[in-house]
Amino acid sequence: MLGAVLLVTLRIVQGLGAGAEQAGATTLISEVAPPKRRGYFASLPFVGIQLGTLLGAGTFALIGMANKGVLEGWLWRVPFLASIILIVVAIFIRLKLKETPVFQELEKHKNVVKNPVGELWKHSKKNVLVGIGLRMGENGNSSIYSALLISFMSVKEGVFPGDKFIGPVGLLIAAGFAAVMVVTFGALSDRIGRVKVYRYGALFQAIFAIPAFYLVTLGNVTLVWAVMVVGIALGVQSMLGPQCPLLPELFGSQYRFTGVALSRELSAVLAGGLVPLVGVALLAATGNSWVVLAVYSLVLALISYITTFFTPETAGRDLLSLEDAK
Repeated sequence: MLGAVLLVTLRIVQGLGAGAEQAGATTLISEVAPPKRRGYFASLPFVGIQLGTLLGAGTFALIGMANKGVLEGWLWRVPFLASIILIVVAIFIRLKLKETPVFQELEKHKNVVKNPVGELWKHSKKNVLVGIGLRMGENGNSSIYSALLISFMSVKEGVFPGDKFIGPVGLLIAAGFAAVMVVTFGALSDRIGRVKVYRYGALFQAIFAIPAFYLVTLGNVTLVWAVMVVGIALGVQSMLGPQCPLLPELFGSQYRFTGVALSRELSAVLAGGLVPLVGVALLAATGNSWVVLAVYSLVLALISYITTFFTPETAGRDLLSLEDAK
């Protein structure tokens, strides 16, 4: 019991840290990148997410091939211990980082806000809600395709009996494509606009939802991998790519980091965080019907699609501005 409690507690702490890391990374890169190429550069840190997925899924697939006694005895600890290397590298990078020119300008003119959360809710509530809405289709579908879909295959009788490697291998393939596509869509948003790329990405994800989950039920492994690649590398990344510069551009310089962090993490709870709970409950209530997963994916994507019509175009915006995008 203590092991379970400690695992959940540490996972929550890890989640808080990861949330701050991602918001900080995209804000920092956005503030130092050339305005005309901000989408390209701001999306680069999120290549790390895909590489992390590659490492995680690849490691899981490899150790899963080991003898069960060895795996449960000591081998399962190796990936966790190996992550110490990543932590050392990460700490070294952070010790070398400097504040962005935008923050230095705020300090120079004594515009640093002491209570950014309070000021954010006072002046930027609308843009926080926009950020949350935009994230519903991206973050929610990311969890659906990378976690709930694998769970669905494991409980759907007669579709993929006993093959535990289909999901991890599919994630490996999808993550490889996603690492390229997130930067591609970020760069595309520099050329044609953040909102346009986001809107059509959300619409594509919504249209793809019904056929995607039907194809999974056909029992063809290649089709499952194709669905995961299209859903994650095209659907999700077509929203995440423009989102990387868009969220920082929505907020004024005084509370930009706080705005990005709250938008990302509140939506992470509402979208991705609830996906396993809601998804498993829906599957249990409908006898593991693929239709509920398809509708769930569709609804989340439509929320983001509708939100784009309330989202200002921010490409090339001056991030030294104290005002929010309108």
